[in-house]
Amino acid sequence: MLIRQPVCQARPRRRRSHGRGAACACDPPPGLRPAPPPELPPGHPPRLTSRTSGAARPPAASKMCPGNWLWASVTFMARFSRSGSRSPVRVRGALEEPPAVQHPFLNVFELERLLYTGKTACNHADEVWPGLYLGDQEIANNHRELRRLGITHVLNASHSRWRGTPEAYEGLGIRYLGVEAHDSPAFDMSVHFQAAADFIHRALSQPGGRILVHCAVGVSRSATLVLAYLMLYHRLTLVEAIKKVKDHRGIIPNRGFLRQLLALDRRLRQGLEA
Repeated sequence: MLIRQPVCQARPRRRRSHGRGAACACDPPPGLRPAPPPELPPGHPPRLTSRTSGAARPPAASKMCPGNWLWASVTFMARFSRSGSRSPVRVRGALEEPPAVQHPFLNVFELERLLYTGKTACNHADEVWPGLYLGDQEIANNHRELRRLGITHVLNASHSRWRGTPEAYEGLGIRYLGVEAHDSPAFDMSVHFQAAADFIHRALSQPGGRILVHCAVGVSRSATLVLAYLMLYHRLTLVEAIKKVKDHRGIIPNRGFLRQLLALDRRLRQGLEA
């Protein structure tokens, strides 16, 4: 007696759908699908491969999806548009950098960079302008050297009871002006700019007049008053005055004095343009 047994037919497996039931065009065809990894014998630990360690990452084929291409193209165009403003300009076949913006005034840090370049050495006294000497306290106390230089006026930017008095120069026939200034960025030296410049101008206007402008070291307080004189009476810009003095002596006014000189420079330039 024959007994017919039912033959179980395996149902075809349905492909996983993407989106709303439509298969993604980036899925590889069935013939190109990679073979499953070989099974390991019992007792062997599984080996980490790029397939198992990168399970959290999307498959490499997904990089070819149209949506990713669109995102990549937008990112590239954004980078290109941003870098276009910084790219050099091509003029007649040559690459040239875009011209830098020229500013009429330097800031304090640029002025300090200018002060540290060029001549930095100094003597006890240096003639930085015809008849105008910039020096230190030692040359101011050396009467023999003052006679040799023919000094007729002394402007002391560090005036005090111990650093100079008018009586100290009575026997030499030297006229004296003392300014009680402190070498501090917080000290307002600008209130003495005009009076000091007038005194220097009167000294140099006399026949054979020579003036010594000094402080303790001769690089900050006295140098600031000399720069103000060149700006007020000779209409030099601050940069021009610094370069003129530095051709003969190294100077380094403190930052507070530089800011006050910058304010004077702007005021004088605005007055000339008005």
